Amino acid sequence: MGGFEGHLYPGLCFFLYGLYQARLLSRALICKSPVQYPPRGPWNKGRWAWLWQIYWIGVLKVLSTCVLVAQEFHSTSGRLVLISKIYHQRNFVYRKQWQHLTLYMSFFLSGCLDVVSQNLLSQRCAALEQGAQALGTFICLPLMVSHMQDTEGVELQAHMLLTQAMFLLTLVAITELWAPNEPLIWMMKAFLYMLAGSWLIQIAFMLYKPISGYKWLDDDKNDIEFTTIFFCWHVLFDAILMVWIYSFSFVWHRYIFVNA
Repeated sequence: MGGFEGHLYPGLCFFLYGLYQARLLSRALICKSPVQYPPRGPWNKGRWAWLWQIYWIGVLKVLSTCVLVAQEFHSTSGRLVLISKIYHQRNFVYRKQWQHLTLYMSFFLSGCLDVVSQNLLSQRCAALEQGAQALGTFICLPLMVSHMQDTEGVELQAHMLLTQAMFLLTLVAITELWAPNEPLIWMMKAFLYMLAGSWLIQIAFMLYKPISGYKWLDDDKNDIEFTTIFFCWHVLFDAILMVWIYSFSFVWHRYIFVNA
């Protein structure tokens, strides 16, 4: 996830997936339906009727991961290899790129299992989908820790805060395996996905395209402290957004959709 696009695109994917989870949670709480099983529309006959019966979230996960992998290859100078053979030596190279690709592959696997569970199996297996999500977030943690080894200042502080959010998301995803129908677990998962996504987007602008036009300084304590302050603002913003999504869903399902 190097560079501006390398932080922006994954951040958008995380944030949009968190919005999707928040919408599912709000509808489930209001309509008293299971969270992990959004209702299907009625089966309609016709040539393209099968498109309306597909759960597209798994397909979108796969396509998004393919875009991220293509962006990683495009941003890498030279041929992406694992071991160099220069001067008769055997050294590992492109470590950060391989970290990113390993992370992308874990979420690609999650998308593939979503497609299999939601669209190919005769009976949907929610435990399979949740296990793949927990595996993806669990893999992300050691990669994030090693990713911070050669960083300092603002970049280090920003990625430490991101690692905290991913750690909590991993705990929630693992807890969900034992409590799959707990609304509080789904609420925390949606919130933490949104937080990780919005903060990744913030990191992209802070490190590579600051809105002020001036680069953040690693030796300025004010810049480092304001990094933490901005993270807290993201926490508040995403919490308010969760409340707004629930309020809008309440009005939609109780008044607008019923009268439509």
